[in-house]
Amino acid sequence: MAARKTHTKAASAAECLTLRQIPNIGPAMVRDLESMGIRQPADLIGADAFALYQRICKLTGKRHDPCVLDTYMAAVDFMNGASPRDWWSYTAQRKREYPDF
Repeated sequence: MAARKTHTKAASAAECLTLRQIPNIGPAMVRDLESMGIRQPADLIGADAFALYQRICKLTGKRHDPCVLDTYMAAVDFMNGASPRDWWSYTAQRKREYPDF
């Protein structure tokens, strides 16, 4: 039986070498980010989470769940130097800033 590969999450942006090390980012989110040309964690520094959300919706031709926006907010915030937080801790902020989502 093969051992399961684990992906250790980074405690800070400086420690983050791969997209999977960003808190809240799993394999599906890595595929979405890569489809938008984001290949390394540093590509998220200074990014606009809402623009990323709009872009993935356009690329896939469907409106994604608002939790995807929450996850982008968490990832961008983390890569801009914030402490790691669960994606759902961004829900209230998202609802304030983007009430239509």
